[in-house]
Amino acid sequence: MTSIAPTLPTVQPGSFLTLHYRLAGPSGDVINTFTDKPATLSLGTGELSPAVEQRLLGLAEGTRATFELPAGEAFGERNADMQQWVARKLLNQLGDPDEKYSVGDVVQFPTPDGLGSYAGAVQQVRDDGAVLFDFNHPLAGQPVTFEVQVIGIL
Repeated sequence: MTSIAPTLPTVQPGSFLTLHYRLAGPSGDVINTFTDKPATLSLGTGELSPAVEQRLLGLAEGTRATFELPAGEAFGERNADMQQWVARKLLNQLGDPDEKYSVGDVVQFPTPDGLGSYAGAVQQVRDDGAVLFDFNHPLAGQPVTFEVQVIGIL
């Protein structure tokens, strides 16, 4: 009598995943779900960068792996055009007029269609209240360590 071992599902384009993951750059972790609840996401929806998603394809359920991505591959190169001054008047319209901004703060902005948001990190604050934001991903232009544990695949 021969027995056939059941094959575990593997990550495919469009898979819905439950997983723990950690993204870290030279300065340490930017996100780490291993210490909290696992994440759930669908591949191909932009929740992870294409380069990071590529590393998941073909992994079997239950796999734990770590990948080293070279500088710029995971989130692109830093783009100087992604640093922009935002006038205090516009910040007041978008949020709380009494908000105080400090270097290092991360602020969420609505997308033009109002359906989503994007983040900018405060780089400088001028005396007139204008704020210089960096809209690059925090790991843009840096080598990235991507650690993952695939818990479930649908």
